[in-house]
Amino acid sequence: MIEIKNFFKSYDGKTNACEDITLTIEKGDIYGFIGHNGAGKTTLLRSIAGILDFEKGKILVGGHDIKTEPIAAKKMMAYIPDNPDVYETLKGMQYLDFIADVYEIDAETRKATIEKYAKMFEMENVLNNPIGSYSHGMKQKIVIIGALIHRPKVLLLDEPFVGLDPKASYLLKEVFKELCDEGSAIFFSTHVLEVVEKLCNKVAIIRKGKIVAEGETTTVTKDQSLESLFLELIAS
Repeated sequence: MIEIKNFFKSYDGKTNACEDITLTIEKGDIYGFIGHNGAGKTTLLRSIAGILDFEKGKILVGGHDIKTEPIAAKKMMAYIPDNPDVYETLKGMQYLDFIADVYEIDAETRKATIEKYAKMFEMENVLNNPIGSYSHGMKQKIVIIGALIHRPKVLLLDEPFVGLDPKASYLLKEVFKELCDEGSAIFFSTHVLEVVEKLCNKVAIIRKGKIVAEGETTTVTKDQSLESLFLELIAS
């Protein structure tokens, strides 16, 4: 679903924020992406989403090149950033209707999907309130609901569990599994290594813009914890 080939990204033309990254995220994958602050995680996610341009390499989403076929690629995906910056003057339902309009979701489907996830994340009673009145966790939930409206084949998330309460975190993990059972692919960054170890079938570790380990989670970790491996790799 996502093919990243020899990806390079520099912000100043001198130092690479990401260097020669090659990864494949397949249908059904829940793929964890971990690294220290400033390692290049957000840079790669934003580049896959088509927010950042890049100097070298290729990124394909569902076979569509994000540079030459951006609309086709973006129709297949949803991206949730690390900070839920949304239109705070809109009401929650207005925001969700806007997202559904962008993806051309019919009235019946959007109504059923919004009702399902609003109830799941306990947001049904605040959808008619301005987003500016929401807490950080509520903003995160409304962005998550918006991302799920079109049942994306590729879901990109940057630190998705930050700000969520334990119940919402659990429910989001269940949504991940549900989507992957339908053939979607999920690629997300997190500092919560325990989540990756328990939830993800694959993992990639990035250090100073370079991938230092990637593959099946059990194969990458072998006989040690992910935390031990991570600390060993970023210290080397």
